Amino acid sequence: MSQIPALISDLAVILISAGLVTLLFKKLKQPVVLGYIVAGILAGPSIEQIPTVTDVESIRIWADIGVIFLLFALGLDFSFKKLMKVGGTAVIGAITVVIGMMTAGYITGLSLGWGHMNSLFLGGMLSMSSTTIIFKAFDDMGLRNQRFAGVVFGILVVEDLFAVLLMVLLSTVAVSKHVEGIELLDSVVKLGIFLLFCFVVGIYLIPSFLKKAKSFLNEETLLIVSIGLCLGMVMIATKAGFSSALGAFVMGSILAETVDAERIEHLVKPVKDLFGAIFFVSVGMLIDPQMLWEYKIPIFIITLVVMAGQICFASFGVLLSGQPIKIAIQSGFSLAQIGEFAFIIAGLGLSLNVTDQYLYPIVVAVSVITTFFTPYMIRLAEPAYKWAERIIPENWKQFLERYSSGSNTIRQKSAWNKLLKALVRIVGTYTAVCLVLIFLWLQIVAPFICKHLPGIQGNLISLILILALISPMLRAIMMKKNHSVEFQQLWNDNKYNRGPLVSLVVLRILLCIGLVMLPVARLLNTALGIMLAVASAVIVLMIFSKRLKRQSILMERHFFSNLVAREVEQERKAPINQRFANHLLERDLHLADFEVKQNSPSMGKSLKELNFRQKCNVNIVTIIRGEKRINIPGGDERLYPFDKLVVVGADDDLEHFRKYLEERYKKSYAEQSNTKVKEMNMEQIIISEGSRLIGRSILESGIRDKAACLVIGIERGSTSIKNPPPSTVFEEGDIVWIVGERDKLIQLSEGKVVTS
Repeated sequence: MSQIPALISDLAVILISAGLVTLLFKKLKQPVVLGYIVAGILAGPSIEQIPTVTDVESIRIWADIGVIFLLFALGLDFSFKKLMKVGGTAVIGAITVVIGMMTAGYITGLSLGWGHMNSLFLGGMLSMSSTTIIFKAFDDMGLRNQRFAGVVFGILVVEDLFAVLLMVLLSTVAVSKHVEGIELLDSVVKLGIFLLFCFVVGIYLIPSFLKKAKSFLNEETLLIVSIGLCLGMVMIATKAGFSSALGAFVMGSILAETVDAERIEHLVKPVKDLFGAIFFVSVGMLIDPQMLWEYKIPIFIITLVVMAGQICFASFGVLLSGQPIKIAIQSGFSLAQIGEFAFIIAGLGLSLNVTDQYLYPIVVAVSVITTFFTPYMIRLAEPAYKWAERIIPENWKQFLERYSSGSNTIRQKSAWNKLLKALVRIVGTYTAVCLVLIFLWLQIVAPFICKHLPGIQGNLISLILILALISPMLRAIMMKKNHSVEFQQLWNDNKYNRGPLVSLVVLRILLCIGLVMLPVARLLNTALGIMLAVASAVIVLMIFSKRLKRQSILMERHFFSNLVAREVEQERKAPINQRFANHLLERDLHLADFEVKQNSPSMGKSLKELNFRQKCNVNIVTIIRGEKRINIPGGDERLYPFDKLVVVGADDDLEHFRKYLEERYKKSYAEQSNTKVKEMNMEQIIISEGSRLIGRSILESGIRDKAACLVIGIERGSTSIKNPPPSTVFEEGDIVWIVGERDKLIQLSEGKVVTS
């Protein structure tokens, strides 16, 4: 008999154990991730009483694929534009948490005698809360529409980016075995250029490709293309010296800006769930229960550090950003756990052989404990806030209220601020793209051209092509914003502004001359003066070229069209304008949307009858019905299935409204469940002698109106009448085909005319 390969049998063990254990955890209403870890312990080598995995190494390859898909899915939900919109609260809160928890973790590790590298990785593991667990907890507890939930989600978005950067920096430190300032700065700069280049080029090319191929992209082909793009970026990132996880995350964030992002996310989810499950099971395989017992004291200490540290640092960070005390405390208690990134960073330390074996299972154990307590910690936020209200001195409260209200006032930015910010963004982006293109050209394309066209001819062609490629971007660096409103305002307002403004233009021209000299110096073996003259001549041509100006404008329009395509589509479908939503938040009001379910008791009733305003203290501002919007609906407007109601109110009122709808739905569902379901049947009736139907038309018989039955055909002798008109008169011997409820059909067959 042929033997099953170890990989298949091991996969069977993993998925069977994962399936059984997660079903149990679902019943116990615990996070599925914990079930996977427990399944990993059962399937791992530490348990000998049941069939376990035989080839752990092959499973680790699958687990690596799991990490790739987890980061890809995270990137799809991330979006760099979303990062730019999360606001100061999320950025300040996330930075406070990351710095605070990294310091606390590092000090805790040193206090336990674990050494510098273990402590450094421990700090990284403890600094990231679990996006998956918090999303799940908020969903289960119905808190997604609460104001503090938006703050928490913003912090998680920023933490996701910090986690990716942290993986790169920890890898650099691990390889060099020591912290070198210049080396770390070099890694950060390289990472920044790589991210910027991939994002800009990706946004320029990929949405256009998907748009042109849209007619060929069914679900199958879109899935294959998406995964192919993901793995392609993984290869690019690995070749560039970064991790495969970073490449997957970057491609996910690029695809997140496309119109097809939600569709891709939906298609990739089953693949991510499968390989993600294998990853989390492999995490559990590395846990030895005996080792956990041996390190029970460090596990207890680190758990306390995580829960206390996350609460304190997150609450302080959110408070520092200008949010009220209640929002700060609710956010802090929600973030009191560590999750999937801790496993990834722990695995990174193991793969680089810079952390000890015991650190991995300890961190997993801490994650399991803190994850288990997450719902309870969220519920504790309200009592903690009330306790804090009692003990905080009155003058402190007044100061915090003034600080909170002051942070929300709108500050006008100066023209200099706007101009410099725009120039930094433009110059930084285009310079990074030009540098990477020049590097790739000189390393790959130019040698290929020179190989086929040796001598000065090949060098000149290479130089002309690379300059043609980067020329629209160089012109944008030099000329963008020179005719902007801010530039003109500063130029006209004060003559002392003109010197700095001219200096800015000159500096950008010098930067472009330097960029042009890079390929000139490499491809033309001439004196410095000649190279400078060539570069200057090229720059002058770029400045005065109208064709290049037009090309530069078209490229920029194309890029921004791709960048905002998803945003425009979402704005078109969005329940309400985001600026209006932000305006409401400043007044402690909130927007939420609720869908009218298919069998909701609210169906068919008018807003006046439902009277939500009086019952729940909320207002319905918009009803979205397919492509139609009904803004500020009147009291006579009725609700239909799948209507989306956009409701405005305070957090407590919206929560009350949600519970009110749920209770009404449950009550209605219970009543419908107790009602006997009447099935439809099709029967034939023979009009026999003496029947009361003889001589009557279908309309006069009341079969349709009174008995709620439908005549679909009559057989009369050798002829058949299909769908007979209401004026058709029944005759003796007719065979009548009728559709209706069974009890009514029986009465009709007996010659009775029933009423509904």
